[in-house]
This record gives sequence, C-alpha cells and structure tokens, in this order.
Amino acid sequence: MRFLVDECTGPAVARWLRNQAYEVFSVYEEARGMSDDDVLQKAVDENWILITNDKDFGEKIYRDGRSHRGVIFLRLADERAVNKIETLQRLFESYAERLPDQFVAVTENRVRFAQL
Repeated sequence: MRFLVDECTGPAVARWLRNQAYEVFSVYEEARGMSDDDVLQKAVDENWILITNDKDFGEKIYRDGRSHRGVIFLRLADERAVNKIETLQRLFESYAERLPDQFVAVTENRVRFAQL
C-alpha cells in the first residue's frame, strides 16, 4: 500500500510507515504548506491512501463530493506520535485489506468505515 501522510499527522508516522516497508509521501517532509485541496488531489492522482487527523478532509469528501483513493482519519484524544502509530498498527493488523478506496475514522478503541 501507498500512504500520503498529511502534514498535521507528522513525520514520525511517515518514518514508521517506511520502516514497515510501505511507500510513503510525507507532506511535512516533502511539501510543507501544501493546501488541503492539493493534498487530496495528489492522493487521487497518484493513488495514495491519505492519513490525516484534519477533519476538513471529511467535509471535502462528504459535503463537497470530492473523490479519494482512501482516507484514514485519526480522531484521537491523545495526539502524540506514539499513539498515532499504535492506533495505525492495530488498524493494519485487523483491516489492511479494506483500506483502499474507503473513508475510515479511527479512535483509540473504535474503527468506523463511513458510507458515502
């Protein structure tokens, strides 16, 4: 799988994903300041699953009808990188095959695949 890690999600998540042998584009490391619209368009054009904790992407997809190749929306009470990584690890262990082309909201103890 290929992941586009949003700037607000941070470089530690991107490094962890690379260490897990995933292909990663990190907005923080490679395109800091990129607009949300450009991030979403890049993810669509280049077939990346977007990982973000920015709720604006949900609005763009659901309210504005924007397309996507998959979004993992981290809705975490604890925004530390270690918690993001642990949450993603649990998500991948249970749902990796379901992630492409899905909008999934993830908390510390819940996974919800949203319906369009």
